[in-house]
Amino acid sequence: MDFNVVEDVASSDAELLKRQEPSPLAPIMNSQLFEELFEQWLSLPETGQLVRSLIYDAKTGAHINAPGNSSNVHAAGSNSLPSMFPAGSTPPLSPRSSSSSPHISKQRKSPSSLGSPLNLVHEPALKVIPQFYFQNGRPPTNELKQQFISRMDHLFDNCLGGLHADEFKLVTKEVCGVPSFFSSALFRKIDIDCTGIVTRDAFTRYWIDSNILTMDTATQIYIILKQPGYEYLTQVDFKPLLRGLLDTHPGLEFLHSSPEFQERYAETVIYRIFYYNNRSGNGRLTLRELKQGNLIAAMQHVDKEEDINKVLRYFSYEHFYVIYCKFWELDTDRDCMIDKENLINYGNHALTCRIIDRIYSQVPRKFTSKAEGKMSYEDFVYFILSEEDKSSEPSIDYWFKCIDLDGNGVLTPNELQYFYEEQLHRMECLSQERVSFEDILCQIIDMIAPEKKDCITLRDLKQCKLSGYVFNILFNLSKFFAFESRDPLLIRQQREDPSLTEWDLFAHREYIRLSMEEDLLSKIVEVPNEKLLIRPLVWALNEARLVIILEI
Repeated sequence: MDFNVVEDVASSDAELLKRQEPSPLAPIMNSQLFEELFEQWLSLPETGQLVRSLIYDAKTGAHINAPGNSSNVHAAGSNSLPSMFPAGSTPPLSPRSSSSSPHISKQRKSPSSLGSPLNLVHEPALKVIPQFYFQNGRPPTNELKQQFISRMDHLFDNCLGGLHADEFKLVTKEVCGVPSFFSSALFRKIDIDCTGIVTRDAFTRYWIDSNILTMDTATQIYIILKQPGYEYLTQVDFKPLLRGLLDTHPGLEFLHSSPEFQERYAETVIYRIFYYNNRSGNGRLTLRELKQGNLIAAMQHVDKEEDINKVLRYFSYEHFYVIYCKFWELDTDRDCMIDKENLINYGNHALTCRIIDRIYSQVPRKFTSKAEGKMSYEDFVYFILSEEDKSSEPSIDYWFKCIDLDGNGVLTPNELQYFYEEQLHRMECLSQERVSFEDILCQIIDMIAPEKKDCITLRDLKQCKLSGYVFNILFNLSKFFAFESRDPLLIRQQREDPSLTEWDLFAHREYIRLSMEEDLLSKIVEVPNEKLLIRPLVWALNEARLVIILEI
């Protein structure tokens, strides 16, 4: 960088110094004066040498000892900035003493002595941010603690030695605010020594000192159910909860004499809970998944509702009745397992062989049964919930994995055509009008409206309300025809109560059908002049009545 001296600035220096000195109280300095002085300083040869030296040091990585940065004042002489005045022409200093300089006096004056409110500077007061994260929960306030203790003392005063398990139900519901059928699980959680009694001090240590009092209901339930040292819930953790529900709920009293069906009912409820809430599918229900689902609301509902069948989410006995009877109808060899040939009979052969092959290849879900090529009752619960309500997110995930043959996360026209080919063949066998795949593909694209026209993603299906119909087109001929005919009764039921899901409507229809079959079979006592061999096939319970589905 080269700097040339344009002109001799000695003559202009005197004129600049003669300019009127700005007032010390002026809020704004003359910027033009500074620009002129800076241009003159920049045009000096010494300035160019200094700039070139600094640039060279920066490139080589040497230590830059810039003027003004050195802590040694005496050492700054060698690196001092060049003067803008020629040698020997420096004007004399003002005869005023340094104490009378307006600049120095301005620095020494306090803000209050200036007399102007504009110069007052108030530093903002520091605000203390309160603690918002507590690793073990927020401690309760004294007021909240006193209110809780007063309610607790009301129940513990009459029992000086403590409360037994049957007396602890009121504490669970009225004091803790969780459903009453959590009583036995909470009692065992506090009574770690299995003494059969929970004292006031033990309850206080667990509920108040552990800060469970200030937690939300979902977190409280999560802590009550989970095992120590684990950060998730398993199916085993829900068994004490279902045992408490079966023992105390008035709508399930008829099952007290049938422990086998009590166990089956509890298993079905647990499977449904994990089907809808454990979206990762690993059998480990986290606190986040518990809060995102509707399980807590369903627990609170079943605790208030005496009719168990009005609680459609998870706990309906009628829904269990339908699932178990459907399973038992397919399990012809009574080994509590369903093979591929059994599942083909589901829904009067509604499903194609290709989709059943994909199910038994365990692509959508790994089977829990140890027998190779057979589906357990838990696997069947996942299947029937997915088949009868294809609009739910777990169902869309289930069937998307089945259709995605190469597992690349998208559905291509070739994959869709692979499953629809069998549907075309079945239409021909039933003498139905054939619908070409090209027309079906255009219809599917119009319904789904995917982001890319050449493939369909899981996100595209979840954003579409007709995704279930797409699956029925590909592998369920009965539901394909049913949608085309648009049953007016079904449409009217959906409009009357939009909260009912496809599963709710299916379970209601099937329960009515099974009940009518039961009434018909219960009237069969004797057939005159004929020998009727009756062998019981299905045992199910319905409102304390033994139901037998017969095979002649």
